[in-house]
Amino acid sequence: MRRIIIRRLLQIIPLILGVIVLNFMLIHLAPGSLFDVMTSEQQVTDPAMLDQLRHTYGVDQPTSVQLAKYIWSVMRLDLGFSYRQNAPVLDVILEQLPSTVILMLSATGIALLVGITAGVLASVKVNTIWDNLISLGAVFFFAAPSFWLGIMMTVLFAVKLGWFPVGGMRTIGSDQGTFGDALDVMHHLVLPATALGLFYAATYARVMRASMLEVFRLDFVRTARAKGLSRSRVVISHVMRNALLPIVTLLGLQLGTILGGSVVIEAVFSWPGIGSLLFDSVMSRNFPMVLGVLVLGSLLVAVSNAAVDLIYLRLDPRIRAR
Repeated sequence: MRRIIIRRLLQIIPLILGVIVLNFMLIHLAPGSLFDVMTSEQQVTDPAMLDQLRHTYGVDQPTSVQLAKYIWSVMRLDLGFSYRQNAPVLDVILEQLPSTVILMLSATGIALLVGITAGVLASVKVNTIWDNLISLGAVFFFAAPSFWLGIMMTVLFAVKLGWFPVGGMRTIGSDQGTFGDALDVMHHLVLPATALGLFYAATYARVMRASMLEVFRLDFVRTARAKGLSRSRVVISHVMRNALLPIVTLLGLQLGTILGGSVVIEAVFSWPGIGSLLFDSVMSRNFPMVLGVLVLGSLLVAVSNAAVDLIYLRLDPRIRAR
């Protein structure tokens, strides 16, 4: 197990390096730059001043030299300086990161809870009205874009019914103590986490249903039934554990898309996280911030995938022998 963990962690290094090189080149190939935006906003036209600013920001050097310097900076945990926020990139990201992690974990929890429960129910009640309703709901939520679903939920539950706030993460000016503030954040979290999680819940429900039906036909399930075990114990202890393997694999593959989906959801619900920061940075050509978010995002996804691999080993110990 220790060897597997070390190998997974070592695989992250070339992945992050590839992400840095690819995104660095794409950003430099994109039209416009932070330097152009800054000089136009400050109306700097003097050639000598422009040359001095290019030298100060390092944009007068070849792209290969800038890339090498940036890689060396990342190795020293320095993601650059954001001139928009007038602060180091890493500090700004770490300030916004907890909000996005809370949203991602909540959406993932909702997706797993709803998806697995619906998939198990559909497989147990196969070819019944419950199975048909769950399949219809899964198709709907899979086809509905997250931003449209978020807008519809805001109109219904926030504007019409007034059950939840329209946006934001906290009530402005509210000071209810630690427990009260936590409840306030949870109250604001319900709509964005649900809008983001239902799309993935639809996928998990379909996969879980198909996996459960496949496991039901295996020999060890018939043996468990022949031993006189109750149906609920067969489903929970034998069928579900083996049927969860495709869900774990799918979860690892979709962590990156959940992070990408949070960008849209954060914009819809004004959630102050990495997604909103990335969107604002792209619009303002704040490329050091964009690159820093992409690097830390890829690191987060890589570490999460390594954790998913370990969970997979826990669910299926036969993999350790390979």
